[in-house]
Amino acid sequence: MLTVLVSGLAIGALYAATGLAYNIMFSTSKVLSVTTGHICMLGGVFGAYFMLDFGLPAPVALVGAVLVGAGFGLLTEVIAIRRVLARSDEHLWLLSTLALATMVQQAVGLWWGTEPRPFPRLFDQDFTAGVLDQKYWLPIAAVVAMALGLEFFYRRTMYGKVFQAVSEDAFAARAHGIATDRTRALSFAIAGALGGLAGFAAGQLTFAFFALGLTLTLYGFIALAVGGLGSNVGALVGGIALGLFQTVATYLFGGEYQQTIAVGLLMVVLLVKPEGLFGSKKVRPV
Repeated sequence: MLTVLVSGLAIGALYAATGLAYNIMFSTSKVLSVTTGHICMLGGVFGAYFMLDFGLPAPVALVGAVLVGAGFGLLTEVIAIRRVLARSDEHLWLLSTLALATMVQQAVGLWWGTEPRPFPRLFDQDFTAGVLDQKYWLPIAAVVAMALGLEFFYRRTMYGKVFQAVSEDAFAARAHGIATDRTRALSFAIAGALGGLAGFAAGQLTFAFFALGLTLTLYGFIALAVGGLGSNVGALVGGIALGLFQTVATYLFGGEYQQTIAVGLLMVVLLVKPEGLFGSKKVRPV
């Protein structure tokens, strides 16, 4: 049972990291990009590619995965968000990001293959380490580092305060001379970098798999909706709770109930507290 709980924490950490990436992009654009899970998928696939095919050491491969994630995040803003927001306030970004996510997934499937491939071990460790295995604590450590880094960024840096100003009122921020378009692009690049980090850290748990993106997009959104849109604490709590519910349900009832448990948890929270556990009632419902 202890292994089940630790596995649930590790999977929940990946969902929480996806929820944090959602929040970063949403804060400056009010957009929930369908490409969010695919950013994490690219971090895992390219991390494995750099180490297996190029023989690069893990730290160099990590930097490469983070750069790929940041590049894809920026590409999402330029291709699927910028022109859509400039022309319409409607939710057409849902279609544009879905189209981009589908194209990226298919491209990775054609290039990388459709079968999951093992992710290399990052540290010398025996496979009998049990709950202390690196595949469990690496994603947990990554999401803790992400949460602390974002807290420092938002509270202690000038760019973080600019992000908060744009999040509160983009029109007022623009009137005060803040380049809101540049801020939005930077937020997508940061979210992409953190998504690449999360995908790399969880690679041994999820394998390098081209279809992982859509799964993470769905479960990351559920974690965010449960925790509260716009709340980083909510993303962490929602992600961990979802991961634990899923793994315990799989252990007790079988894997076929995994998605039912996730969607059921979302429905219960939305019926009882529509804004999520830590969400603000002022947030626009989507």
